[in-house]
Amino acid sequence: MDSAYFAGGCFWCITPVFAEMDGVARVTSGYCGGTEDSAVYAKVKSQQTAHRETVRIDYDSSAVSYRALLDRFLASVDPYDAGGQFIDRGRSYTLAVYFCSDSERRQALAALDALEQASGRTPCVCVEPFCGFYEAEEEHQDFYRKNPEAFRQELIDSGRSGLVTLL
Repeated sequence: MDSAYFAGGCFWCITPVFAEMDGVARVTSGYCGGTEDSAVYAKVKSQQTAHRETVRIDYDSSAVSYRALLDRFLASVDPYDAGGQFIDRGRSYTLAVYFCSDSERRQALAALDALEQASGRTPCVCVEPFCGFYEAEEEHQDFYRKNPEAFRQELIDSGRSGLVTLL
């Protein structure tokens, strides 16, 4: 299994984007990007750490490519919003691709360049080396499955309902 790491704003909302893809074995909510030795939801959400809400996607690269995951990620966020995603604001909700290899870095930069060429706008997506992942607390894992009504309402309230088609 390979793993990909994307910070796409609220991890509750980005998890189902990947969970049902062929070749994806598991999507785990967590935190990346901070320099602190640990991360917990309350501190990350309130911007007390430098972490971003992030998903780890464990996938079979013979069934789905990293680029396919990257393309799905970019289609599921507002790549031009530097302040967060939808109603979620602050660094912990900004976008990032955490690369684990030079190949992943090159693919991310190429995808962002293509997005800029197509739109004429500069994407606000950080491309950073992977530096560790802290798994989020259990109540945040598979939130859309455990709390379907609350999840649907979160999509509507956040403005993401047009990007996530699981309603």
